[in-house]
Amino acid sequence: LWTAKKIPFQSTDYSEVLPDSFPSAPAEPLPEFQLEPEDGFIVKNRPVQLRCRASPATQIYFKCNGEWVNQNDHVTRESLDQLTGLVVREVDISVSRTQVEELFGLEDFWCQCVAWSSAGTTKSSRAYVRIAYLRKNFEQEPLGREVRLEQEVLLQCRPPEGMPPAEVDWLKNEDTIDPAQDSNFLMTIDHDLIIKQARLSDTANYTCVARNQVAKRRSSTATLIVYVSGGWSSWSEWSECNARCGRGWQRRTRSCTNPAPLNGGAFCEGPPFQRVTCTTLCPMDGGWTEWAKWSACGTECTHWRSRECQAPPPRNGGRHCIGSMMDSKNCTEGLCTPLDPGMGVAVYSGLVGALLLCVVLVLCVGVLAYRRSCRHLHGDITDSSSALTATFNYKPPRQDNPHLLHPSAPPDLTATAGTFRGPLFSLQQGANDPHHKIPMTTSPLLDPLPNLKIKVHISHTPYTPNLSDCEDISCAHNVYVFKLDLGRDGHSGHPHSGHPHSGHQTLPREPGHSTSATLGNLGGRLTIPNTGVSLLVPPGAIAQGKFYEMYLLINKWEKTTLPSEGSQTVLTPVVSCGPSGMLLSHPVVLTLPHCAQLDTPTPDWTLTLKTQTHQGAWEEVLTLGEESLSSPCYLQLEEANCHVVMEQLGTYCLVGQSCPPQPACKRLQLALFAPRAPCLSLDYSLRIYCTQDSPHAMKEVLELERSLGGVLLEEPKPLLFKDSYHNLRLSIHDIPHSHWRSKLLAKYQEIPFYHIWSGSQQPLYCTFSLERGSLAVSQLTCKICVRQVEGEGQIFQLHTDIQETLAPCSPLPSGGGGLPSSQVGSYAFRLPTSIRQKICASLDAPSARGCDWRMLAHSLGFDRYLNYFATKPSPTGVLLDLWEASHQGDADLVSLAAALEEMGKSEVLVVMTMDGDC
Repeated sequence: LWTAKKIPFQSTDYSEVLPDSFPSAPAEPLPEFQLEPEDGFIVKNRPVQLRCRASPATQIYFKCNGEWVNQNDHVTRESLDQLTGLVVREVDISVSRTQVEELFGLEDFWCQCVAWSSAGTTKSSRAYVRIAYLRKNFEQEPLGREVRLEQEVLLQCRPPEGMPPAEVDWLKNEDTIDPAQDSNFLMTIDHDLIIKQARLSDTANYTCVARNQVAKRRSSTATLIVYVSGGWSSWSEWSECNARCGRGWQRRTRSCTNPAPLNGGAFCEGPPFQRVTCTTLCPMDGGWTEWAKWSACGTECTHWRSRECQAPPPRNGGRHCIGSMMDSKNCTEGLCTPLDPGMGVAVYSGLVGALLLCVVLVLCVGVLAYRRSCRHLHGDITDSSSALTATFNYKPPRQDNPHLLHPSAPPDLTATAGTFRGPLFSLQQGANDPHHKIPMTTSPLLDPLPNLKIKVHISHTPYTPNLSDCEDISCAHNVYVFKLDLGRDGHSGHPHSGHPHSGHQTLPREPGHSTSATLGNLGGRLTIPNTGVSLLVPPGAIAQGKFYEMYLLINKWEKTTLPSEGSQTVLTPVVSCGPSGMLLSHPVVLTLPHCAQLDTPTPDWTLTLKTQTHQGAWEEVLTLGEESLSSPCYLQLEEANCHVVMEQLGTYCLVGQSCPPQPACKRLQLALFAPRAPCLSLDYSLRIYCTQDSPHAMKEVLELERSLGGVLLEEPKPLLFKDSYHNLRLSIHDIPHSHWRSKLLAKYQEIPFYHIWSGSQQPLYCTFSLERGSLAVSQLTCKICVRQVEGEGQIFQLHTDIQETLAPCSPLPSGGGGLPSSQVGSYAFRLPTSIRQKICASLDAPSARGCDWRMLAHSLGFDRYLNYFATKPSPTGVLLDLWEASHQGDADLVSLAAALEEMGKSEVLVVMTMDGDC
C-alpha cells in the first residue's frame, strides 16, 4: 500500500505492537546484526528479496526511504542460539519493480533494518535497490583496419550504458581473448584492445561483447588484416658476358621474396633485373720476335742465338708460339774441334789454387790489424768512472710567468703548439752550459734499455689562477699531461683508474651537487638547491613497511663519460638517482633542466633519453615521438625542463641532435668576471665564461669564481648557439689606448665549435689581458663582443673602476632554488591525500562523455602519448604526480581546479574548496 506522497510502504504505528515495558533483568546487550540487507538489482519484473538477521532482538522491522514498512509485508522467523541462549530473529521483505519506479527524487531506492532489544535499537547499513538494464547500442564500436606487420594496433570499444555497468570481453574469431595467456594483447581501463605488435596470426574478426545481469550485447565485427609488403632479395651474381669476343651484355636478377607480399601488401618497387654492357677481349696468339745476333764462338766450336714469344705475346687465352727459343751451329765451318777434357781439368785446378792463396793473405793482414787496434784501446782507458758521468739538459719555465707550466693550468685554445729543439741528453758537458745540468752518474739511462712505454693522460683539472696578481689567462679548456715511464723491469707503472659508473658502489656525496633522504610508503621529494634537479617519489611508490636511503646527485664532468655520439649534444646534467635496482610500485618523476631552444614553429631537435649501464656504457631509453607500449618511461618536455616518469632508478641524461633541414639551437649564457680586490699591478684581466643555460651550469661558474675571488660585472646574457660548425668568436674593442693596451696579439679569440656543442659540463672561458699605462689609471671602459661566426652575438658595455672593492659573487636566483633539499611525507606534496584520492576515484573510470582522465591529460598538456597512462592501474594518479613535479615551485591548486572546472567536475571542486586552499 502506498500513500499519496508515493512513499513505497504505508506508515505503521509500532506503539501498539511494542510492549510497554521490558524486563529489567537480566540485562540484554544491544542487538547485533548477523546478516545485513545487501544491494540488489531488479531484473525485468522479478522482485528483490531483502533479508536481515539480528541477535538478541525482540522486534525487527524494515524502513525504506525513511518510512516504516507495513508489518504485514514482513516475513519473520525466530530461533534460539544454542551457545548464548539469545533470541535470533530473521526478517524478509520483497521489493517490486513498481515500488522502485514510483519513487520520485534523485536518490535511489533504499532500505535498512532496525532491531530492538531491552537495551535499545540498532540500525543496519542501507541496501540500495535499482532496476537493472543494458542499452542496445554501443557508444563506440570497433572498426576494421589494414595494418602492416609489427605495427601497433588500437581497437576501440565503448559498451552500451547499463546498470550495473557492463563487463567487456573481446572475441577473436569467436574465441575469448585472454591477455594473461597472450602478452601481445592488452586491454585498457577504457575497454580498448591494444595489439602491441601485429602478427600474421592476428588477422581475424574481432568483436566487442558487453554483458551484465540483464543482457548481453555484441558489437559489429571488425576485420583486422595484417599485411606484409614485399621486399627484394639480394642481387644474384652477374652472369657471364654473352659475347665471346667484343661487346656484349651482363645480367643479374632479384626476386620479391624477402618477404613475399601477403594479404594485399604492396609489391616491391623497382626492376627485378639489371643489365650492363660488357666487353670480352678477343684471344690473341703469340708471335716470335726476330732472332738475336749470334753469340761468340765457344770452346765447343759453336755459337748461339735466341728469340722470344713477344711479337705479340699471347693474350686473353691465345696460343703460345710454336717452335724453339734457341738455335746453335758450328762457328768454324769444321776448322775447329772441341778441347780435350783432361786439359780443361788442369786449367780449372790452377785457377782454384790461386784463389785460395789470395784468401789466406787477406786473413793474415786482418789479424795483424786487429791486434794493433786492441793495444791502442787498452792504453787510452784510464778512468772508467768518467765514462759513466752524463748530464740531462732541461729548460725550466719562464720565471716571469709561473703559470705557464703549472700542472693545473689549462692550455690556451688560441695559442700555437710549441716545438722542442735540441738533444734529450748529452754525455759531455759543454763549457757554455754550467747551469740546468743534472748529474747522470747513477742514471738508469746507461742500463740496458727496457721496453719504452708512453702514457698520455688527459686531465680536466680546472684552472685556478691567482687573481690578485692580475695575470694573463688564455682560453681554457683541457690540460694534457704526457708521462714518459721508463721502468727498469720493462713494465710501465699502474694505470690511472677509469671513470666511475653507476652500479652498487658507494657514490660520492658532494655538497651542493647531491642530496639524500630516507623515504618510505608516504613518499617525498629530493631537490638539489639552485640546480633545477629534483626527484618526486609519490605516495605508494615504495611498498608498505619498506624504507630506503634514496639519493640524487649531479655527476661531476671530470668523472663522467659524455653520452653524446657523432653530432649529438648533451642538453642536461648527467644525474644519478638511487639506489639502483630498488623495486617501485608506482612511477617516480625525475626533473632535469635542459638548454634546447624549443620555440621554433617546426621541430628542430631529435631528442633521446639515455641511461648508463653498470659497465659505464650509454644506452638509449627512448626517442621523443617514437614511444610504444614497450617504452619503459614517459618524457614530458617543457620550455626549460624535462620530466621523466620512470619505474627504474639509475643514471640519466638527455641528448639531442639537429633534425634536418633546419639546424637546432642551444641556449647558452655569457658571464663577465673580473678580480674583486683592488689591483696593485699594471696588469688587469677580464674573463668571459660560456656555459649552458641551466641553473646548474651557472652555479658551477659562480662557485669557481667565488673561490678565485672574482666578481660578476654584469648580469649573464643569453646567446643562441646554432649547429652550424662555426666557432664562437670573442673580441675586445674601444679600449682607451692612451691609458690601456691589450696584450692579445691577435684581433680575436675563438672557442672551437665542438668544445661547446659536445655539451660538456666543464666551464669554458676566454681571458683578455690588459695593461694600464700607470698605477694612477683606475677607470676602464671598453666593449666586448661575443658572437658565433655567421650567427647571433652579444655585446658587453664595460665601465668600471678597478681600484674599487666589489662585492663577491653570489648565487643567482633560479627556479626551485628556495626549496629544501629533501621533503618527506605529505609535506612534499601540494595536493592533500584526501583530494588526490577523490580525484582519482572520479576520473579513473572511463566516462561515456569522455570526461575522465583523458580529458584531464589534455587540459594539463600531458596528452602526447596517452597509451603510457592507460597501462597504469591509476592513470589519474600518474597525471597528478606529473603535475606535482612540473609545478613544484608554484604549485597552487588554481591551475588544477581550472582544469577540473573545464571538465565539469563540480563535485570534485567542492571537495577541493572544503579540504584545500584554492
